[in-house]
Amino acid sequence: GQPHGEHLQLLLRRSREAKNCAYCPYSRFPVGAALLTAGGEIFSGCNVENACYSLGVCAERTAIQKAISEGHTSFRAMAIASDLGDQFIVPCGACRQVMREFGTDWDIYLTKADGTYIVKRLDELLPLSFGPEDLKK
Repeated sequence: GQPHGEHLQLLLRRSREAKNCAYCPYSRFPVGAALLTAGGEIFSGCNVENACYSLGVCAERTAIQKAISEGHTSFRAMAIASDLGDQFIVPCGACRQVMREFGTDWDIYLTKADGTYIVKRLDELLPLSFGPEDLKK
């Protein structure tokens, strides 16, 4: 199932590395994400802002879009990194809904700048959610 030991440390490290690539001249709030597929591959992403603010994209969605574009639709975990020191980084509502498109039974590793983390299931971050199966009712 979920990443442990060296695999977990790699996922966390890849999210921190992705954060260093963030393009965030407006918010100055870099975020990185690393997404672990069911097949064991890791796709990373960073936030990319735009002068037309609504066209920016979050790190979590960047990682998901990269994985999807390479043919992956089944995910096991995601780690998210930022420079927040006093609190754990959490995904925005839009990212939670995009994550939800691919199920609720995967783990999200929320980190602080010092590398500490907590783990939440996606269904904890987006309870009573709406997903693809609801369109079939």
